[in-house]
Amino acid sequence: MKKGDKLFVRIDYKNNELETTSQDFQDHVEYLKGVAAERYFVGGGFNNATSGMIIFEAKDLEDAKLISQKDPIIERNLYTTEVYEWELLILSDF
Repeated sequence: MKKGDKLFVRIDYKNNELETTSQDFQDHVEYLKGVAAERYFVGGGFNNATSGMIIFEAKDLEDAKLISQKDPIIERNLYTTEVYEWELLILSDF
């Protein structure tokens, strides 16, 4: 990664009207493991909210949205998602 590189940020929000099962979560994790095997990827859930965030590489915003929409928890409307293009400005040396 270097200054000027573009990554994409996906923020997920729980749909509290629908119940999420352990199988839904397992399907979500398996899907994201496949995505992570192909590109830069970090992600996780927030401890103080029923939401999560992913930072990942994609060709462009359209590709990032397609990747996000294929996630089982998004396809099943268990979560909604917002995807943003993020330009790296400051990087540490660590």
